[in-house]
Amino acid sequence: MTDAQRKQISNLLEAMEPITLPEMKSIRLMNRMDTKFVTHTSGLIALLQLTKDSYYVQQIDDSRISSYRTVYWDGDDYPFFQRHQCGKLPRTKVRARTYVDSKLSFLEVKRKNNHRKTKKKRIEVDSIDTVMKGEVGHDFVLERTGMELQSLHPTVGNHFHRITLVNKGKTERLTIDFDLDFDNFENGRKKTLDSIVIIELKRDGLVYSPVLAMLRELRIKPCGFSKYCMGMCYTAENIRLNRFKERLHIIDHILRKETIQ
Repeated sequence: MTDAQRKQISNLLEAMEPITLPEMKSIRLMNRMDTKFVTHTSGLIALLQLTKDSYYVQQIDDSRISSYRTVYWDGDDYPFFQRHQCGKLPRTKVRARTYVDSKLSFLEVKRKNNHRKTKKKRIEVDSIDTVMKGEVGHDFVLERTGMELQSLHPTVGNHFHRITLVNKGKTERLTIDFDLDFDNFENGRKKTLDSIVIIELKRDGLVYSPVLAMLRELRIKPCGFSKYCMGMCYTAENIRLNRFKERLHIIDHILRKETIQ
């Protein structure tokens, strides 16, 4: 992402009406449906131009862009990754996430059941480092996964920035992640996808979504993107990638398209 693009994104966000975090908490999506889309920086700028009058932007203190740090845990043979790679349900992720701006950290267990519904449970922790040192989280992880925390180890971490939009009808949230960096704790490999943008639409059931028509207009198509699995694909060694090869090809095509523009 160029400095000019960052400036353009910042200007577009400043032109939008803000919504505060307490106001965000009042938006309860009881029958939530999640859909992910992947585009590039130019696609993000075009989308913000279309949404600026019909969406709020989340503002925390004076910031409309938030920073996140995440670390994922897995077993020696990567059972969590392998279940995703094979398309098996139910499947689980164990992660710790820090909301950098607010300095809040949580240990989380995400589980997608046989009906493809995702449930997330979390507890607040002092920091990601306390989990990595094995100082907290044992009972929580055992209760939620049936596995001992000491049988798992940190595999991949990431850093990214996030914009959160809410439609004026307050029936959906749109999280937009970019500036994505991966770090592999086992081999030291790193990967940057700073031109890739991951959009996740979270809406209340099949209620009308204003942004879907905008995404179609921009030819931004649905595309699954698990940050943990993509981080593993780009940085881990000697793992099967069969199920993700098409997705990796799509991402490579998006990156090349952004370079050409």
